[in-house]
Amino acid sequence: MKVLSKVFAVNPAGVNWPRAVLFLDVALVPMLVFWTFGNEQYLFSALFGVLFAWLADPGGSYGQRVLRIAVFALIGAGLTALGFGLGNAAWGWLVLAAFLVTLVAGLAIVLGAHRFATGLLLNVWFIITLGIAVGIDQQSHITSHTWAQVLAWVGGSALWIVVTFAEWLIRGRSDRPQPIAELPGDTAQRKLTRPMIMYAVIRAVVIAVTVALAFGLNLSHGYWMPIAAIVTLQPGLQQTTLVGMQRVAGALIGAIAAALLLLIPNSTHGTNHVMAVRGLEIVALVLLMHGVAIRFWNYAIYTAAIAAGVLVLIDLPSPSDYGAEGYRVLWTLCGVAIGVVVMLLAGLVAKRGAKAPSQAAEPS
Repeated sequence: MKVLSKVFAVNPAGVNWPRAVLFLDVALVPMLVFWTFGNEQYLFSALFGVLFAWLADPGGSYGQRVLRIAVFALIGAGLTALGFGLGNAAWGWLVLAAFLVTLVAGLAIVLGAHRFATGLLLNVWFIITLGIAVGIDQQSHITSHTWAQVLAWVGGSALWIVVTFAEWLIRGRSDRPQPIAELPGDTAQRKLTRPMIMYAVIRAVVIAVTVALAFGLNLSHGYWMPIAAIVTLQPGLQQTTLVGMQRVAGALIGAIAAALLLLIPNSTHGTNHVMAVRGLEIVALVLLMHGVAIRFWNYAIYTAAIAAGVLVLIDLPSPSDYGAEGYRVLWTLCGVAIGVVVMLLAGLVAKRGAKAPSQAAEPS
């Protein structure tokens, strides 16, 4: 019970409904666009483009904001091209790319905590692109073009720039604070230390190993393992364990909710089926909206809302068997377990390293 109380402990000040409504308003734009053209396989890239551009928005003067969001969007476009371009490549290339991207993202801490956070966003997005690309390539009835995925990502990021421009004009062209105040905003450069390097290397190795397991063994929906691992890997063991437990609990709740929702289209045909699919896409957006609202209220419930929304959007174009939700929870659990074990071992090694100099300094 004590463990559950920690996992589901809430922060009443962490709920932000205006932010959630803004996300829904903005996310409806790409959804309507792809409904019109019938290319829902690109909706995911557009949604993540606008969401991550929003999270990466540093605030401040408008010119500075646009420049930094544009740089973020261009880096994300490159990673989108790389991830979807590797969809039919040998798994070894996926492992190498994941290792390098994670290493560079980890070393971004020298540019400040804000850039480390945005690097983590891009890191997670790259792993998602690998999973989606491999999944699409295994389904002959779904066509996906890398350039179109890149364009969807850039379009989503550009949409957020348009939103910020409208806000800037409405508010009298004044400087604005960082939109997501709970995220780190520090951009002061830091000296690269050995612990920073070791932490970045550990993260990169863990992600490379989990990507190798996921794609080398051709695990069904195995890319959920590296995603869970990279989110779980926190600087401290206690924090890593708590985040890991919250992620597993959220993934389980979200998978059950998505599986129940995906029962609806199976009982419909023709026009009713199309309406059911469109309705579930709206439901998925509403779930994501709730996730945005409660991100800092409780991480487990936030994960449940995001997982349910994402799973519905992923499975609607090509409904899978409901065992797929079980696989996703299983690989999430494996990724969390790997992250916790690695941080436990790293902590033990650090303690022994700290004891060795102290024992050597003691007089005989």
